[in-house]
Amino acid sequence: MTKDLVSHQLVSYLEDNNVEHIFGLCGHTNIAVLSALENSSVRFIDVRHEQIAAHAADGYARAKKETSVVLSHLGPGLTNAATGVANAALDSIPMVVIAGDIPSHYYGKHPHQEVNLHADASQYEIYRPFVKRAWRVDRPDLFPEILDKAFSLAQNGRPGPVLVSVPMDIFSAEVDTELFERVKQNNKELTKPSISDAKARQVIERLLEAKDSVFYVGGGIMLADAAEELRELVDHLGIPVAYSLMGKGAVSDVHPLTLGMTGFWGTKFINDNCRDADLILALGTRFSEADSSSWYPEYTFDIPNTKLIHIDIDGKELGRNYPVELGIVADLKEALTELNRVAKEMLPEGRKNPKMEEAIANYRKEFFGKIKEHQKSDAFPLRPERILADVRAALPKDAYITTDVGWNKNGVGQQFPAYEAGTILTPGGYATMGFGSSAALGAKLADPERVVVSLIGDGGFGQNPSVMATAVEENIPVIWVVMNNSAFGTIAGLQKSHYGTTYGTVFKKDGESYSPDFAAVAKGYGVDGVKINKAEEFKPALKKAIQSNKPFLLDVSMKNEPVPTDGHWNIMDIYSPGKKIHHVSVD
Repeated sequence: MTKDLVSHQLVSYLEDNNVEHIFGLCGHTNIAVLSALENSSVRFIDVRHEQIAAHAADGYARAKKETSVVLSHLGPGLTNAATGVANAALDSIPMVVIAGDIPSHYYGKHPHQEVNLHADASQYEIYRPFVKRAWRVDRPDLFPEILDKAFSLAQNGRPGPVLVSVPMDIFSAEVDTELFERVKQNNKELTKPSISDAKARQVIERLLEAKDSVFYVGGGIMLADAAEELRELVDHLGIPVAYSLMGKGAVSDVHPLTLGMTGFWGTKFINDNCRDADLILALGTRFSEADSSSWYPEYTFDIPNTKLIHIDIDGKELGRNYPVELGIVADLKEALTELNRVAKEMLPEGRKNPKMEEAIANYRKEFFGKIKEHQKSDAFPLRPERILADVRAALPKDAYITTDVGWNKNGVGQQFPAYEAGTILTPGGYATMGFGSSAALGAKLADPERVVVSLIGDGGFGQNPSVMATAVEENIPVIWVVMNNSAFGTIAGLQKSHYGTTYGTVFKKDGESYSPDFAAVAKGYGVDGVKINKAEEFKPALKKAIQSNKPFLLDVSMKNEPVPTDGHWNIMDIYSPGKKIHHVSVD
């Protein structure tokens, strides 16, 4: 029997499973693992705050389409990372969090940094509400099997994060290497469920019978890597496609049958086409509140008057928010492959939809015509529409955009064309400030040949500016565009419209608007920073940033103007019952 330290065997396991990066921060409970990583092919991405590690790992998993790994310390390290891990959970991103824990022989003694106000040795319980499963490793010989189960669970079924909490003495214990060799033979790429021929024919038959059918797609399309299969079905059947925020880019925004994003930040044309459809085929979406206009039937979806066929890998989502005529549990890539085969058998010649294509073309012309003046405006502070238009014009079509919350998320969803699937990385379910700046690091590490730009508000960027230290230290050339309105702008616009004040939502010093000089802060971290002083300076500066291939920050003063919307959000009724009030501009 050959024995080796658990920490060494852990690193060997990661190497054998082709893990290339781990995101994390040191602590006295995990330095045994860090020491084992020193000469490994696995690269440790050192951060200054655990939330950055979790968000970077999230961005990495989205871009790489692989399970990411976070290494955390106990107590404050684990709780610091919790926001990022919860964000990954709500967006179904596969992630394994390995956290150091208190020594097993100190259970019940409340050692340094343990959280034990209600139970001893229960750190892992903190993550239970949002991870797929949380384990505490109680013996060294159990660790190999738990670790292998963790990776399998994270990436199979509906993906999501898991936690493995490891008492620090177990990292330094010896274990029989045969236990690790045994689990290395386990194939974690499981066969995914498809749909039967009969069920596929039932779906296609219903689509062909319907007069005004719509595909409604969510982030599950990207998670299943099924964008190509979706586009093939759209082209063959001539059915328009609308999307949730997380589904943006599943079919290119310039495709003639792409309607656009639904819900509160959707437009009347898009919402009306979904509401008035007689049949919706929903793929990989949970019909979230913002995307469904708080489920009010008069705005976006009028189900069950509109009949619903819903396919998702997670059966719990079928019928959760809308009753289904037909609910199917299946992997979307497998299901769409089968649907395409059957569609071509049942309708070999396919069909076109020129009337809908013309309606969409006219809508786009009208919509972008309305905002064209703002997109070209030389006003300073810059119009947000101008910022988005200049970013789109300067970037390659396959560039990654990471967003946060506010204009950079809602405006991107509504009026920023996505040309390729998976290029818009956004915090959909949790809407987390601080996501965009950190997720950009992970996306760039996952796909270093592509340009990565983080569009982020000054409020969001201020959450974790030390992300710049990691970018410099690890040579990760991402670009941050700080859309700076000296406020938590979306909330300020809500508060002013409903309550007539902006108290607590705008940044002021002695009654005057205040903002840090983020360009100067960037230079302090060793990042090239440029403060934009005129509208015409922005696009040339962004092009320079792209060409530099270095970490770069652009601090762009932006007018605090709300994202225009025709949708509805229930909070408006809570703030101002019986009135039709949304956001307003904040000077």
